[in-house]
Amino acid sequence: MIFWPVKLAFRIVSLVVLLVAGYFAVTFVQIWLTGRQHSSADASAILVFGTAELNGKPSAELAARLGEALTLYDAGRAPWLAVTGGNQPGDHFTEAGVSASYLEAHGVPKRRIIVGGGDDTWQNVQSVASQLLDHGLKSVLVVTDPFHEDRAMANASAQGLTPYPAPVANSPTVNFSLWRYYLKETIAVGLGRIVGYGTLSSWSRGLHLPLAVGGSRAHRVRLPSPSGVV
Repeated sequence: MIFWPVKLAFRIVSLVVLLVAGYFAVTFVQIWLTGRQHSSADASAILVFGTAELNGKPSAELAARLGEALTLYDAGRAPWLAVTGGNQPGDHFTEAGVSASYLEAHGVPKRRIIVGGGDDTWQNVQSVASQLLDHGLKSVLVVTDPFHEDRAMANASAQGLTPYPAPVANSPTVNFSLWRYYLKETIAVGLGRIVGYGTLSSWSRGLHLPLAVGGSRAHRVRLPSPSGVV
């Protein structure tokens, strides 16, 4: 009987560990499934999340996202596009600016492109949400990599938009240490649901955590990836 407090504490700790593990396991499954959904709905705009640009040109990953967005736009699924992604000190171009130039070069009128910025997923959405809503554009087709789709949609929803999934079907990212991206997204989504995605964004910036994987700063994170970026 003398050891019953220890046994009780062990059982409580074990239960908490099981609950936490179960929570993140369910979160992972939800992220995986969301990345395989492709909505057939039309929307007011197409929201393209930024990733690496290479001296004014889209990386393979960004080009894949922009190609998906152009396919949706040319199919008449939405009449507007919003592009996101900032830059680092010393960069001459922003991801959003490169994306806008690419879309214009492929036939999208400049007046139909909303250009944002942002250093993480929350900021990406924040940079264009007010402009979208000011134009009466609430519903968005969210274009990003499959592993990032769930968090991207959650951030869009949290800022007043109505998101529909439109993940990139053939992103170059899928062939390079994909489990690391899903692990980071599972942690980010799991925490974001608890503390709020805006709060998570503030924490990650304050603590310099690499939670922008799949968003605009992903290529700054030291993860294996095609051509050394993403």
